[in-house]
Amino acid sequence: MRSLILKEINAFLNSLIGTVVITVFLLTISLFLWIFPDSGFGILESGQAQLDPLFAITPWVYLLLIPAITMRLFSEERRAGTLELLLTRPLTEFQVVFAKFTSGLLLVIISLLPTLVYVLILRAISLPAGNIDSGAIMGSYLGLTFLGGAFVAVGLFASSVSENQVVAFIVAFFLCLFLFTGLESLSVMLGAGPISSIVFDLGIQAHYLSMSRGVIDSRDVVYFISVIALFLVLTRTLLESRKW
Repeated sequence: MRSLILKEINAFLNSLIGTVVITVFLLTISLFLWIFPDSGFGILESGQAQLDPLFAITPWVYLLLIPAITMRLFSEERRAGTLELLLTRPLTEFQVVFAKFTSGLLLVIISLLPTLVYVLILRAISLPAGNIDSGAIMGSYLGLTFLGGAFVAVGLFASSVSENQVVAFIVAFFLCLFLFTGLESLSVMLGAGPISSIVFDLGIQAHYLSMSRGVIDSRDVVYFISVIALFLVLTRTLLESRKW
């Protein structure tokens, strides 16, 4: 399983699309946080030593970044006809799915690591120097990691649906968008009431916003783990259906 994880990471990082995707992600985040004065996400314009703008904008960039990372994980295997060969390895379908998921999540974390430089910059420019809430920032990073994990699981499922990477990207994008903000919009349309509240709680955004404040609630952790597990099981079931 370890060799499969390393294979996927190396294949992505050594490809042109991998370099472009991560570069565009970091460039987009940096421009909005430090360059564009009227973006509404500028850290310098906020006058506060906090990284809230980073945790507000990154989920929206993730909607494009993560489908681009996951779209090839199974689609490429199906297009090249190597999926059957992969499934003949001494690994169960779930181990293959979990290895693919782990590689996708590690790639998301790798793309996120350079943003830790922003924490150092913030510590340097804050008054007095170092006067930032490091605990809240690290908690927010944990929230981003869970969010990334949920999107990777969704993208992995989308990649197993079609051998066409473009189709996998589009399916992953709309599924992630629906889970992140669509359910919240649907709850507003339903008005006040218990059903509206349930629909709202099923959405990712409510749980991410809770964690992005630096508050680690066990209910939010359980929610993200449940979403990840659900889509991993769906992916495994889809792979197993090829034998039926």
